[in-house]
Amino acid sequence: MRILVTGGAGFIGSHLCRAFLDRGDQVVVVDDFSTGRRENLADLPLDILEHDMCHPLELHGPFDAVVHLASPASPPAYQARPLQTLEVNSKGTDHALELARTHGARFILASTSEVYGDAEVHPQTEDYRGSVSPVGPRSMYNEAKRFAEALTINFGRVHKLPVGIVRIFNTYGPRMQPDDGRVVTSFLV
Repeated sequence: MRILVTGGAGFIGSHLCRAFLDRGDQVVVVDDFSTGRRENLADLPLDILEHDMCHPLELHGPFDAVVHLASPASPPAYQARPLQTLEVNSKGTDHALELARTHGARFILASTSEVYGDAEVHPQTEDYRGSVSPVGPRSMYNEAKRFAEALTINFGRVHKLPVGIVRIFNTYGPRMQPDDGRVVTSFLV
């Protein structure tokens, strides 16, 4: 398969790129390097394009899948870049979806447990919709991801595009920054 990964230089994206390459896929990474790091991809045989997904992009295909991870994801990063976080999850998601549609590719959106906000139910079931404040201190991230999910599902329905959403919870591991601000690094540092 030939896979386009937006945000591929980030913590999760770089691990995903390695997994795709390990199974024999060809990978093209699009990243603006605002939070991702080139050294995360240094030893990987893939193509890298420096580009901000908030702006349209034309790429020569074919692509079998587009995996959209481009977004600040750690609390310090999205709080420092609130408007960029909102834009990349709205405009950037739309541009990534258009790339998938243009190439007839499956689309996967990386989302987050933050779409649930401050959970009022423990544990949450699959049908739990969350309790999110649209003006709260994390709203730029959790509302942006909620919008990206709605855009993805509806784009898929309208354009008959195969789409999927992955809600990622509490990741940690190699290449994660110690000052990341997510739950595991906060406990460890």
